Amino acid sequence: MFELKVNGGVYRADPPVGRTLAETLRGDLGLTGTKIACGEGHCGACTVQLDGVPVLSCITLVHMVGEREVTTIEGLRDHPLVDSFVRADALQCGFCTPGQIVSAAALVEGVPDPSRDEVRHAMAGNICRCGTYPKIEEAIRTWQD
Repeated sequence: MFELKVNGGVYRADPPVGRTLAETLRGDLGLTGTKIACGEGHCGACTVQLDGVPVLSCITLVHMVGEREVTTIEGLRDHPLVDSFVRADALQCGFCTPGQIVSAAALVEGVPDPSRDEVRHAMAGNICRCGTYPKIEEAIRTWQD
């Protein structure tokens, strides 16, 4: 049994060795906003933050998290980017949206007014199969409006 710091709270978990952070968040803690799509770290749907840095939770072993703070989409529910994604119509099926917002929140934390190139670079690991990239970029570039 060990403790995980998630979204400002402390959770106890006893996952088996080899369980991923995504599986633990979804299955053990009931935080289902984090999605598992490819399960191989290629698509970004499972993105969470560890101490403010985006990581792919489907390939991050939960036992490697240690004392770091995990931030999921649930922890960002009041972030202005959520409303910005809605205003910009930056979602279609919505499956990638949690990972997109988590990555974008890390970007604007360090660069509040990112350029188009900075947005594209920071979001390169997040795939949207619906192709809403222009709207996602708009949402990130106008999040403070």
